[in-house]
Amino acid sequence: MKDRPFRAANNREDREILRAQSPVSGAIVSRRAADRLRGGHLWVYASEVLSVATPEPEQLLIPVADPRGIFLGTALYSPASQIALRLVAREALDEAAWLEAMAARLRVAIARRRPQLDAENDACRLVFSEADALPGLIVDKYGALIVLQRLTKGLLAAGVAEACVRVLGEELAPAAIFERPDPRIRDLEGLPAPSHEPLWQRAPAHPDATTIFHVNGLVFHYDANAGQKTGAFLDQRANYAAARDWAQRLDAANSGRQGRALDVCCYQGGFALHLAEVCQRVTGIDASRASLEVAEKNLAANRARLTAEVDWIEADAFEILRDWAQAGELFDTIVLDPPAFAKSKRAVEGALRGYKELNLRALKMLRPGGLLVTCSCSHHVSGADLESAVAAAAADAQRRVRLLERRGAADDHPVVLNLPETEYLKCLVLEAE
Repeated sequence: MKDRPFRAANNREDREILRAQSPVSGAIVSRRAADRLRGGHLWVYASEVLSVATPEPEQLLIPVADPRGIFLGTALYSPASQIALRLVAREALDEAAWLEAMAARLRVAIARRRPQLDAENDACRLVFSEADALPGLIVDKYGALIVLQRLTKGLLAAGVAEACVRVLGEELAPAAIFERPDPRIRDLEGLPAPSHEPLWQRAPAHPDATTIFHVNGLVFHYDANAGQKTGAFLDQRANYAAARDWAQRLDAANSGRQGRALDVCCYQGGFALHLAEVCQRVTGIDASRASLEVAEKNLAANRARLTAEVDWIEADAFEILRDWAQAGELFDTIVLDPPAFAKSKRAVEGALRGYKELNLRALKMLRPGGLLVTCSCSHHVSGADLESAVAAAAADAQRRVRLLERRGAADDHPVVLNLPETEYLKCLVLEAE
């Protein structure tokens, strides 16, 4: 048996209990971590692991116990990660039982999403990691293509990818299945880069990583080998429609004046194209030329059903909003959907300054009665934090802002109350007087 201690126990009592124990195969975790697991959470951080002993050097599925040796469950083990253990079961599982359980859970997750899929919406998140009891696993469907992400080393065990491919093929009959992990997560977790070749494809003689998919009836292009994360931001699907509907509603309330809309950090045009169904002119801003090129293709694909003139501007959001606010530019609808400003708790203070700055500039350009849709995808920035930042911006802009709706991610990104990390996207729908 090979013993690989992580670090010293966190307090005297834990150390005394640990010394009194005989070696145990698996991980011993601190009392704090044990209490969190008993409360329904699934993570143990590296600093909370007191020791790890495994029969095999690269064993990735291990039992977990508290400092007294009381069994807590079975976890995926990722030695290089800050999240060292992700609990997958409260009972003991071997590799075969885990693969069987994983396949069953994957089928349940697909069944939950199946009612959402139709001709108008043929893209969704099929698996949302811990929220679907599949820690570290993300699966997205874009039309005929499926994209898999394994975000923890514990999922690199033999048989995991094969089980996923088998279930996805049987349940959804896709044209191809690709693996494409988030580059930042891959670096943090110490994961190897996957091949750009598909894990599976229906027609091997004619491989194709591109497709089109539909969100709320609009057409979007997708390339499995390009773009941020796994591609489009499916979590905003319901918010796209809400922004369009609120713009139309306020248009009626303001005697048909909702003519000009601005989508800041527009990426591939999700909000912009939905607003173009009801507005007269829409401008999308993004710092990525590649994203705007896809947005232009999406615009062309939807041109027949859009009423607005649409243009794209490659620019830094902070700089252009500052310049436009000073120049007196005015809009009837503004959407702010920036990337995550706070990737850690230490970054929250700076992130809140960024959110306040963006919202301040937007409020200075919003006509009375105008619509502001402002988002944050930073888990570490709470809904209350975002509201405080927007309220501070409104005070500085000397605007009275009315809250129309608080929104989150689409329902294919479920929130589990015992797992606060599953709630990350905040969206405020506001009217500025």
